[in-house]
Amino acid sequence: MSEHEFWLTKLFNDYLAGVGNAVLTAVGRPAVPRPWETYITMQIFVVVLMMILFALLRSRLSMDKPGGMQHLMEEIYLFLKGQAEEIVGHHGHRYLYLFATLFFFILISNLIGVIPAFESPTMFPQVTLGCALLTFLYYNMQGIREQGAVTYLKHFMGPVWWLAPLMIPIEIVGHLARPMSLTVRLYANMFAGEQVTLAFLGLTYAVIPVVFMGLHVFVSLLQAYIFTLLTMVYVGAAVEHEH
Repeated sequence: MSEHEFWLTKLFNDYLAGVGNAVLTAVGRPAVPRPWETYITMQIFVVVLMMILFALLRSRLSMDKPGGMQHLMEEIYLFLKGQAEEIVGHHGHRYLYLFATLFFFILISNLIGVIPAFESPTMFPQVTLGCALLTFLYYNMQGIREQGAVTYLKHFMGPVWWLAPLMIPIEIVGHLARPMSLTVRLYANMFAGEQVTLAFLGLTYAVIPVVFMGLHVFVSLLQAYIFTLLTMVYVGAAVEHEH
């Protein structure tokens, strides 16, 4: 066991090692004494936290006396819906479930690192890569579903047929670069913000760390929005019909 094993990961490895090894063997990986990694346990924690948060919110929804949390969630919903319809089109609300899920998952994952007892899952490249691959697979699947495989793949050929030998490699490289760009942008910003905050916390516990923690919160919100916005852009381009 690592001397600095994260407390939540230690609990999983102490009491749920059998479950972790069952998953590993199911995907063809060998069993290990301590199968759980911090980026996995923190993702599970964030998902459970989201489920509890929205279950509590749903039980308290009220038309007559909406609470502060309901107002906040309604504003976020209307904002995301407006952005989706502006970027994707009038049918953008059909993809809102993915946009909202990504936004809240990334936002909570970013913000949870501000709490001293927790670590941000988005500090780990495996997590940001997973979100990026989800976006990549989703927008391509929606493009094929909306336009048909042949029509969607024809977009890779460019505006005129004789440009196809040049455009197809460019389009393929461009699309493959998107997951890498999404991965590195989110991971690098969150990792750097976390390290800066920890560095100043190690120097002093007065005003300066508070300033950087506030900056970390702002960056967390901004990065969740940027990731979601780029997902909307990719989906909008994939499902757009040429006229």
